[in-house]
Amino acid sequence: MQHPRKPQALNLAIGLALTAWPLSAALAQEAKPAEKNQLETVVITAERRVENIKDVPNAVSTLSGEKLEVLASGGEDLRFLSGRVPSLNIESSYGRAFPRFYIRGYGNTDFRLNASQPVSLIYDDVVQENPILKGFPVFDLRAVEVVAGPQGTLFGRNTPAGVVKFDSVLPSKKQDGYLSASYGSHGSTSVEGAFNLPLGGDWAARISAQVQHRDNWVKNQVPNAVTPETEGFDDRAVRIQALYAPSKDFSVLFNIHNRELDGSPRMFRASIIKPGTNELVDGFDPAKMYIDGKNEQRLHATGGSIKLKLNLGDVTLHSISAIETVQPFSRADVDGGYNVHLGPNFQLPPYAKEGDVFFPVETSDALTDHRQLTQEFRLESNGRGPLRWQGGVYLFDERYTMDQIDYFVPLPDGRVLTSQTNRAYAVFGSVNYDVTADFKLRAGLRYTQDKKSLAILAGAVNATAGTSAKTDDNKVNWDLSGTYALDKQTNLYARAATGFRAASIYPASAFGPQSQARPENVLSMEFGVKSDFWERRARLSASAFSYRVKDQQLTAVGSTSNTNTLLNASKATGQGFEVNLDLLPTDQLMLTLGASYNDTKLKDASLYDVRAGSGAVPIGTADSQGRYSLYNNPMPNAPKWIANVTARFSIPMSDGSEYFVYTDWAYRSKINFFLMRSVEFVGKPLLEGGLRVGYNWDNGKYEVAAFGRNITNKVVVNGAIAFNNLTGFINEPRSYGVQFKALF
Repeated sequence: MQHPRKPQALNLAIGLALTAWPLSAALAQEAKPAEKNQLETVVITAERRVENIKDVPNAVSTLSGEKLEVLASGGEDLRFLSGRVPSLNIESSYGRAFPRFYIRGYGNTDFRLNASQPVSLIYDDVVQENPILKGFPVFDLRAVEVVAGPQGTLFGRNTPAGVVKFDSVLPSKKQDGYLSASYGSHGSTSVEGAFNLPLGGDWAARISAQVQHRDNWVKNQVPNAVTPETEGFDDRAVRIQALYAPSKDFSVLFNIHNRELDGSPRMFRASIIKPGTNELVDGFDPAKMYIDGKNEQRLHATGGSIKLKLNLGDVTLHSISAIETVQPFSRADVDGGYNVHLGPNFQLPPYAKEGDVFFPVETSDALTDHRQLTQEFRLESNGRGPLRWQGGVYLFDERYTMDQIDYFVPLPDGRVLTSQTNRAYAVFGSVNYDVTADFKLRAGLRYTQDKKSLAILAGAVNATAGTSAKTDDNKVNWDLSGTYALDKQTNLYARAATGFRAASIYPASAFGPQSQARPENVLSMEFGVKSDFWERRARLSASAFSYRVKDQQLTAVGSTSNTNTLLNASKATGQGFEVNLDLLPTDQLMLTLGASYNDTKLKDASLYDVRAGSGAVPIGTADSQGRYSLYNNPMPNAPKWIANVTARFSIPMSDGSEYFVYTDWAYRSKINFFLMRSVEFVGKPLLEGGLRVGYNWDNGKYEVAAFGRNITNKVVVNGAIAFNNLTGFINEPRSYGVQFKALF
C-alpha cells in the first residue's frame, strides 16, 4: 500500500525541476548585463576529474572559501556541516569522535565501533571506513563536496547513499599561507594556519595545522562527583604534504596527518525530557549536569598516503596507497544520572527530576591494533575525442580489536575483547561518450567482493547466538546517466544507479546476543537541471529523486539494555527534491539558498519493536504481544525538510578595505531518533543561525571579525538513550568570539 502523500511529493519534485529552466531563462531576459562581478565557476572532482559542476550529471553540493570558514568559526567539529547543503544530516552520540552521516535520509544509527555506514567519507581521495576515522577535523580545505546517490563505479569503496568528499589545499611553489586565531565564549580558542615551504627544484611542500581548545563549561551538581565538570576539549591536528613534480607528466604527492583529541564524550543528561512530550523539563539549564560516573575521551590517529600520477601518452595512471590508524578511548556515564530508582514500572516516581535513573550504566569503548590499508590503481584516458573512460582496481584491508568495559561487572568478565577483519576488493570503471555536442552519456560498472570475520577473544557475553561469525559477499553494480544541453547556460540530466553494502555483524556482549544483517542493495533514480544565468549572477541546480532499498540494514537500539540488534527491512523507500540557488543581486550582496524534501518510509510489515525501557510513550497501537509495527515509519534521523540560507553584504572603501556582514541560517524539520516512534523521542524542529561582522584591509590580506553561532540560543534535544529513563543530549549552545586572520 502506497503512502497517500507519495504521489504528491513526487509530482512536486518533478514540477520543481521542470519549471526551473524556464524560470532561469526568464530571469536571464530581464537581467542587465554584469560589468565586473560574476559568480565564480565551481570546479569539482565528483567524477574523479576536474569539471564544471554544471556538466556533472549528478546532484552535487559544495562548500568552500569564506562560507566554509564562517561555519567553522565556532570551533564545532565537522557536524557544523549538517543541514548546510540539501539532504545532509550529521549527528553523534560520541561527540567529536564519531559522526554519523545521512544523505537523503539514508544512513545508519549504529553506535558500535565496527559499524558500517552507507555514506562514505573520502578525505584527500582516501576512504575513511571506520566511523572514528570519519571525524578528522576540517581545516585548510579547497572544498567539501557532497555527492548524493550511489557512487561505487567511480570510488573505491562502495557508497550506496553517497559521498562526503574533503579535498585539502595542495602544495605549490608559491611562498604563501595564512594564519587564523580566534577567542570566544567558554574559553574557546582556535589557531589554524598553513604555509608552503620553499624546497626548491622539483619539490613543493605544505604544512597545515589546527589547534582547538574549550574549557569545561557544564558543572556537576552532584557533591563529590568523580567528574566535577565536562564538555571541554583539546583537539590538535596537523597535515604535511610534499609534492614531487619533475614534469607535467609525472608527480608524486606524499601526505602524512595526525590528530590528538583529549576531551569529553557526548554529555548524556538523565530525565531531561518531560514525560508525554518532547519538551525539555522545566528549569532545564544546559550548564548543569547530574552524574556520578566518569566522562573522558581520548583519540590518537595517524595516517599517510602516496598518490602517483603518470602520463603514459594515451592514458594516465593514478595510484593511491594509504594507511590509516586510530586508537580511540571513550568512557561515559551513559545513564546520565545519579539517583537510582529500581522498579518494574515504565515511569519514574512522581518526584522524578533531572538525574533520576532506573539503573546505573557506565561503559567505555576503545579500538586497539587498528590499521586500514587501501590501494587503488586507476587508468584514465587522455583522448580528446567523443569517447573518454576510466577504470581501476581497489583493495581494502582493515583489522582491529574492540575493547568494551562495563564498570558495574567485576573484571575480567566486565571486559569484552572482540576482533574484526574486513578484506575487500573491487573492479570498477566508467565510460563517457559525447553522442553530439549537446547530448552526452555516461555508464559505469563495478564488481565487489567483501569478506568479514569477527570473534570474541575474552569476556563474559550472551552466547546464545554464538561468539564468532564470517561473511562473504559479492555484487555487480551499475549506473547510467545522460546530459542534454538546452543552451550554453543550461543542462538537463537524468541518472539511474545501483549500490551495495556488504553484510554487517554485531558482536555478542554482556547486554545481548550476536546479530547479523544481510547485504543491502539500493536502486536510485534522479533527474535535474543545472543552469548559470542572469549574466552569470545566478546559478541554479534542482533535482528530483527516488530510491528503493532492498534488505536495508537497520539498528534496533536496545529497548531495555545498552545494546544494538542488527536487522533487515525487506524494503525501504525515499523520494524528494533538492534545490541550490546562488544569487549576486548587486556587487555588494551575495545570497545562497538551499532546500530539500525527503520522504522516507520503512516498507516491511514484519518489523516490530517493543516499548522502550525508558518509559517513552509509543506512537501507535500495540499488538497482542505488546509489539509496535514499524511499517511506514520514517528512517531514523531523516528530517523531511532541510533548508539553509546565507547572505553577505559588503561596503568596499576606496583604499581597498571592506566592511562586511555575513549571516547564515539552517533549518531541519522534526526527526525520529529511533526505528520506533515515541512521543518523547521525536526531535523538535531546529533553526540555528550565525552572524559575522568584520573588516578587512590591504585588499583582503588582513581581517578582523566578531562572530556568533546559534545566536538565538535555541536548545533542543537532538538525540536520546532509549533503554533507561528519558535521557537525552542537546545541540551546541550559543557561542561568540572574535577572530583575526592574515594572509602572507
